[in-house]
Order: sequence, then structure tokens, then C-alpha cells
Amino acid sequence: MNFIKRAIQSLWAKKGRSILLIAVFSAILIFVLAGLTIRSGAELATSNAKKSVGATVTLSANREAMFKNQSTSSSGDESSKPDPGSFEQTPVNLSDAKKIAKLANVKSYSFEASTSADKSTGITPISSSDSSTDSSSSDATDSSGEQAGGQGGPGGMMTSQGDFQIKGVSQSSSYTDFSAGTATLVSGKAITASDEGTNNVLIEKSLAEANDLSVGDTFKIKDSDDKDVEVTIKGIYKTSDSGDSLGNSFNFLNPSNTIFSSYTFVSTLSGSDGTTIDSAVFNLTDPKDMDSFVKKAKKLIDTDTFSLETNDQMYQQMLQPLNNVSSFAKNIVILVAVAGVIILTLIIMMSIRERKYEIGVLLSLGESRVKVISQFFVEIFVCMLFALEIAAASGNIVGNAVGNQLLSQQTTSQQTTSQNNGGDQNSPGGNGGPGQGGQAPSGGGRGNSSSNPFSSTQEIKDLNISVQPVEILSLAGIGLGISLFSIVLSSAGILRLNPKKILIS
Repeated sequence: MNFIKRAIQSLWAKKGRSILLIAVFSAILIFVLAGLTIRSGAELATSNAKKSVGATVTLSANREAMFKNQSTSSSGDESSKPDPGSFEQTPVNLSDAKKIAKLANVKSYSFEASTSADKSTGITPISSSDSSTDSSSSDATDSSGEQAGGQGGPGGMMTSQGDFQIKGVSQSSSYTDFSAGTATLVSGKAITASDEGTNNVLIEKSLAEANDLSVGDTFKIKDSDDKDVEVTIKGIYKTSDSGDSLGNSFNFLNPSNTIFSSYTFVSTLSGSDGTTIDSAVFNLTDPKDMDSFVKKAKKLIDTDTFSLETNDQMYQQMLQPLNNVSSFAKNIVILVAVAGVIILTLIIMMSIRERKYEIGVLLSLGESRVKVISQFFVEIFVCMLFALEIAAASGNIVGNAVGNQLLSQQTTSQQTTSQNNGGDQNSPGGNGGPGQGGQAPSGGGRGNSSSNPFSSTQEIKDLNISVQPVEILSLAGIGLGISLFSIVLSSAGILRLNPKKILIS
């Protein structure tokens, strides 16, 4: 045990060298601990994000197969060309959607259908001066025998413009506009599952004010048979959507003329039997189980007629900065550990050169080379203990500063990349795009990445980094490993020393 006593005495006698070793070791361990805590914080944030963000799977008609079948059937007659008006979208069976909703990993779901309807009594759509003529001509066309409903049934082709767009949902709070914050309920109550089979609706605040309507009032609109249907205002919402140029030409495209109801009410207006819907959107609890969920769901539907489209894009975009930070933190640990071994090895080798006489005396007195090496290891180990305390005390500060700076840089870079690629994501023909028959107005929100509810509300702005006991133990293990490697690499010089030659020189 004499070598331990000699190590302590040497550290005390050479205070400057001891302080230098503690300072170097502290710097090494501080950055190693920062890397460990940053990686741990990023992994924790990733785990929480998987549970909070979720992902969406949309059940809708298989448009690709529909177009392919239509082209195949018409290819037999070379003289004939596909008739654009002959493409009819198959509505989704409500029973199939309910079966999928019962699968595991479904956090929430929304059954959606849409149609359009003309005004009757008690309400007038909001329109610009440009659309007044269009509205009049539309009324004249309706009186000529065209149906007032915008669709012959859920998913059918639009035959009349209509004054109002009716969006049928199972729960209005789950619909994209509300979950993304584009629309907010200002009075009354939201549409829920309890409104199935009722004529309860939500109308936009501007439309309510223009017609002097409030919660509990009633008005009438026309169904597909041009008959009056009375509805009751359950709630009033406000939208920040300003619409586009088409909203000035067609009343039903004006965001203020959008009416939310239960999806069953859409069936009432369109005259269908209520067994079909336009689409179903399933919000999953954990995106990592999306593939298994889709595989199970496909067994419940006819994949030649219907398709399941996944959208975990925002989840992947949000995790990419975290993954980059975690990978960078791992590299920090490796690089700093390697650099620490090199630096300490050089310091110990320089110390050996200065202490050759001391080593020669010890070896000449019969001290084994192993004990001489152990003395140097004890000196390094004691310095590591002091450095470990310093690193543990300052690990939180350095880890949070470095981690949040890295996350901020990665998030900014990711946002820039997303903006540069934004045009491709918003191109026509996406999920719910204009090519989807009468579902175009309601589906477009899902196709546009800017309307995704995760794009603005789920951004991780900082990491909650804190030093845990397991990280201190890992740091101690890494520090011990650095000490061992440094001693082993520098001990070759001690093993080659001959005490006689050392003392003579």
C-alpha cells in the first residue's frame, strides 16, 4: 500500500501539476457529461414526441386503382377515350371505418363527409359583388331542374355549386381546421358523437352576425330533392382562413359559408342511406407502430377499392432535429474521450520524463514496475475524483446551453429545408385535392402541410436537460477508462527503464 501513500504525497508536493491535471480532466469530463446529458434529453424528448404527436392514417377511395381500371376498360376500344365525367369515386363503408377505429393504437378518429346546399329561409350566404351574379344564375339553374345538393351522395361528383359547404364530421374538435387552430369555437358547443342523427350545426361568426343568428336559433336549407331542411345552431366558430380568389366567385368556397355538422346529416341532405362516408382519419398514439397498424387495417378493407394513406411527415420533420442533436452529442462523447486519452497520455509521459530519477530509485530499491505504474494511476484517479465533482456541478449549465443551441440551429435548418420543399407538398392532386370529387374543399386541408395540426403546435423549442445519477455513473466509468488507457499507453516507457542506467545518467 506504500504506492498509494507515495501517490498522495506526490500530489501534495507538486500542487501545480496536480491542479493542471484536475483542470484538464475537468474540461474533458464536463464536455463528456454535456454529451451524455444532451443525448439523454434528446432521447427523452423523442420518446415523449412519439406519444404526443402521433400520426394520421386516412381511409379513402383508391383513386389510383379507380383511374387505372377506367383506363383499362376503355383501352379495349381504341376509338373511345375515357370520359372525365364517368369517373365516380366509391364512398367508404362506414362499417369498415368503425372496424378500423377499434384497432389498437388509435388515439382518436374522425369520420368525414361533405356536400353543398342552397339557402332556403332564415339565412343568406356571405357573398361578394362578383358572386351575386353567379348566385342568381345558380338559382335560375336550380329552378330548371338541377339538384340543389352539391353531391348525389358522399363521394359523388358535384352537380351544383350551392350556397353553403356542409362538412360532416364525427367530432369537430378532431377536424383539421379546429385541431390546427385555424378555426376556434367562440360560443355554444362543438359537434360530438352525440349529434349523430340530429340537425345540429356550427356556423361561422361572420355568417351568424350577417344574419343576426345566435346559438339555439334555427334556419332552413335545401336538400338534394330541393326540400327544406331545418337545422339548429349548436355553436358558432371563428375562422382565420381568408379563402382565395375562388371564394369570390363561388359562395360555397367562401370560408364563412362553411357549416359543420355530424357526418350523418350529410347523408340526410344528399339522400344517401347513411352507410357510407367520404373518408375516415385515424390519429395514432405512437407513429412507430404505423406500419403494423396499416397492415392490420388493410385486412379489413378491399384494397382494390379503398386505400390507406399515412401522413407522419410532421412527426419525421420534428424528430429530425432531435436525431441530429442526439447523433452530434454521441460524437461529442467519442471525440472528447479520445482527445482526453491523448492529452492525458502526453501529460503523463512528460511527467515520467521529469521523474526518471524518482522511478530509478524506486526500482533500485526493489519496487516492482507494476507498483510504480499503480502509483501513477492513483495520482490520475484522485485527480479524476475532483474533476468528477466539478463536472457534476457544472454539467446542467453546459448541457442546457450547448443542447438548446444545437437544437435551435437544427430546427432552423429543418424549417428552411421544409420551406424550400414546400411547393412539392402543396401540389395539386394530393390527399383530398381537387381531384377528389365533391370532397375537394374539406380534403384540401389535409393535403396541405401548412394545415397539419402538428406543424405549429408540436415544435420542440428546448430540451429539458438535467444530470441524472445514471449519467454520473456513466461519466465515472468513462473517466476511469480514460485514466486506464492513458496509463497503459504511457507505461511502455516505464517498463523499458533500467534503474542502473537511470542512476548512472
